[in-house]
Parts: sequence; C-alpha cells; structure tokens
Amino acid sequence: MSSKALGQAGTLESCDALVMVLLDAGKEGIVLEMDGPSLVSFEEDIRVAVSETLASLGISDAEVRLSERGALDCTLRARVEAAARRALAVLEKAGVEG
Repeated sequence: MSSKALGQAGTLESCDALVMVLLDAGKEGIVLEMDGPSLVSFEEDIRVAVSETLASLGISDAEVRLSERGALDCTLRARVEAAARRALAVLEKAGVEG
C-alpha cells in the first residue's frame, strides 16, 4: 500500500458509534484511539471487537478512531466494517492494493 485512505461510518447519536479507519502505508499494526462513556466497563470488549473485525477483512495495519455512545457489540462491529470497507474502496479506486 503506497497511499492513505480514510473511511468513516456511524454517528455520535445515543446507542451508536462514530468510527474512522485510516489505512496508511506508514503505520504498522493497529493503533486504536477511543472515547466514550462505555469504556469504563467495556474497553477490552470494544478492543476485541475492533481487532476481530479488522482481522476478518485482512487488515493488520490501520489507525482507528472510535467515539462510542453506548453502542452494542453488533453495532460497533458493523461501523468498523463499514468504515474499513470504505477506506479499502478508496484504495481500490486509486489502484492501490491493500
């Protein structure tokens, strides 16, 4: 991958999450920045959901920013997948293989 691509999904509404996934050749591993009221109780579960979702898409290098507002696990996974797929689509359109 020789360029950057950003994908975003979700909202900051109650019971949702805003997720941004940046695919960047300069990043190694998954860098995850999170904020939200549920982190006190569910931070590790959220980290696992993000990691598993990205791994299922074959993504091992990305920067993820997640602002959650009480979203369920299925919503978090859907938002991460949608944002990641949008970033991958940007790379595909640019002719860059991930």
